[in-house]
Amino acid sequence: MCEEQTVSLVDVVEEDEELEEEASAVLAGSDSDHCSYPQGYVKRQALYACNTCTPKGGEAAGVCLACSYKCHEGHDLFELYTKRNFRCDCGNRKFTELQCKLNPDKDELNSLNKYSHNFFGVYCTCSRPYPDPDDQVEDEMIQCVVCEDWLHGRHLGCVVPDGVELQEMICESCMNKNDFLWTYADHLAVQGAAVQVKEETGESNVDVPDKQQMDDVIEPSSKRSREEAEPSCRLKGLQGSGQNRLRSGAVFWPSAWRSELCSCNTCQERLSEANMSFLLDETDTVLAYEKRGKKNEQKQPGHDPLMLALDNLDRVQQLEIIHGYNDMKTELKDFLQRFAAEGKVVTPDDIRQFFEQQQSRKRRRVDGGPYYCT
Repeated sequence: MCEEQTVSLVDVVEEDEELEEEASAVLAGSDSDHCSYPQGYVKRQALYACNTCTPKGGEAAGVCLACSYKCHEGHDLFELYTKRNFRCDCGNRKFTELQCKLNPDKDELNSLNKYSHNFFGVYCTCSRPYPDPDDQVEDEMIQCVVCEDWLHGRHLGCVVPDGVELQEMICESCMNKNDFLWTYADHLAVQGAAVQVKEETGESNVDVPDKQQMDDVIEPSSKRSREEAEPSCRLKGLQGSGQNRLRSGAVFWPSAWRSELCSCNTCQERLSEANMSFLLDETDTVLAYEKRGKKNEQKQPGHDPLMLALDNLDRVQQLEIIHGYNDMKTELKDFLQRFAAEGKVVTPDDIRQFFEQQQSRKRRRVDGGPYYCT
């Protein structure tokens, strides 16, 4: 068997656990049993778009987690990860032949919902699906915290920094639409991406101020604010310190960067007019949402499908399943240890053969008749 057809079971297990953890972080923060519509425009929730009910060419629509399970089972769904300030559309005017099973009494439209090409299964500036069957390049996709579109790392116009999973990103388009963000980027943004882009374009490097330099710029304004009735504008103080980076490419921001944004009346009005007041809310972040989801999951162990299934069985059946599971776990461990001892890689055929043997043993036990303990 050629090397390309082999697979390390450890890699498979680790990948499966990672995917399960990611999915749990997203889904545990949303209600899987009740339609979110009565809550109004939910601050952040897991969303789906149904290609079966609202295909491309029609009106974009999004449905909550519970409706994706109860109303759109078996449909062609696009997973949208999470979106902010969205109200479930399931069963409204956009769904001509479907009524919501969980909450049929809904307005015809949710006028404050915002939609993008994501709702038709395409992403990034290249407007391609994900995963893309025609794209052979391995590339992670990163979500912009403003427009919430997903972009390929190679289409961001900058170098993706290390530790990106703990950072927020604003795409170049959103930066250019809100020019004041570039001023913040001079002092708050992750430095590596911008510096490296300057090196690659052959332009001279300009030193980006560190945290101490930024504080030196902001501190005079802070001192004046104690003396004045109206707080001074931190953004205005930063604008006077000059430009330090190229006005191009996406920008990555470190954790807690939102707490450094100016919240004076003028800046609050500016953010409100741009529909970006959420930037002043640190609990708006996807990371904060996922942390809440993990806490919810820890508080609700009863949602474990295995435990729910066991609860519906009598004591004898529960013990039979538990003993059977433990036996299989022991046999699988022994099976894998043989490969580890010989330094061999486990192949799909090996795994298939293991479970076929398990099934064969089970049939022999059944054919042997019942066993009674005396």
